[in-house]
Amino acid sequence: MRKAFQTVALLVLVSACGSGNHSAPRNLDNACSIVSQHPNYLRAMKRAERKWGIPVNVQMATIYQESKFIGNARTPHKFVLGVIPMGRQSSAFGYAQALDGTWDEYRKAEGGFGARRDRINDATDFMGWYMAQSTDQLGISKTDARAQYLAYHEGRTGYRRGSYRAKSWLMRVSSEVGSRSVTYAAQLRACGKL
Repeated sequence: MRKAFQTVALLVLVSACGSGNHSAPRNLDNACSIVSQHPNYLRAMKRAERKWGIPVNVQMATIYQESKFIGNARTPHKFVLGVIPMGRQSSAFGYAQALDGTWDEYRKAEGGFGARRDRINDATDFMGWYMAQSTDQLGISKTDARAQYLAYHEGRTGYRRGSYRAKSWLMRVSSEVGSRSVTYAAQLRACGKL
């Protein structure tokens, strides 16, 4: 009987560890609602803010834009002839939509090889690491969500070259990220989370 109980307990533990909740929070327009539903998000972002200096609201606005807070988010498939799937549009994955190569660079530099893109703690640490480097290398303020997002999306080399200027859709999206960051900051202050 004891052996059966131990087996069942082990199965429950393993299934709990393997099944992540990757659904989006209910009200993505309200930062207080997001962190109320997922307090671990706020803890992870505050930890990244202490370590890298990137404000919680900047992280939140970027994660909203990249994955809508879905931990296992992936880019859409590419199709040949409109119907034959031919892989993903990019290797971007997880909360931060980090590309394979950039994620590997981060893991070598900071995160260790156990870091995973679908874990909020690792994703926010990655985002803080990347954005702090953008501050150091490009002079972008850590509080400037719009410019940080442009460097995040285009890469620091692309940002330096100004590749985003030819992409009106990206300019619009980066402005939305900047506005959302300001809104999230005001909301978090109002509910006492900042």
